[in-house]
Order: sequence, then C-alpha cells, then structure tokens
Amino acid sequence: MAKPDAKTPPAGDVPSNTVKDPANWTTGDETMTGAQASYLRTLCEEAGEPFDETLNKAAASQRIDELQARTGRGRDH
Repeated sequence: MAKPDAKTPPAGDVPSNTVKDPANWTTGDETMTGAQASYLRTLCEEAGEPFDETLNKAAASQRIDELQARTGRGRDH
C-alpha cells in the first residue's frame, strides 16, 4: 500500500466542492432537468403535494430536499 506524502491530506480531511448551495449554482436559473422533474413528481405524489413544472434547477433541488425530509425517501437508514 502506498504511503501518502506530506502534501496529501488524509481522505477525510479533503474539502469537497461537489455539494454546493443551489442558490450559488451558475446554472440554477435554467429549467429543471428531466431527472429532477421525474423524481420531484414522484416525491410530490408520495407527499400529496402538487407538482410545479415551472421550477428551475435550483428551486427543484431545494424542493426535492424538502420532500425527501418529509417522505424519508432518498435518505440513508
């Protein structure tokens, strides 16, 4: 097994830029993706909430997070 050099931080200490606040997305104002729409529609049905097809990417992501919290879907158990 290779020994990490002094310049390489341990894996748990590496900051991640893969998770960004949707408000800071450069493409957040674009129409939500097909995958977002499909998943959001499913979550809305499960939560008994209306599906808003006019949401942009950022708003859809935030709505998905809200509905996941309510339905328990998409969370690790």
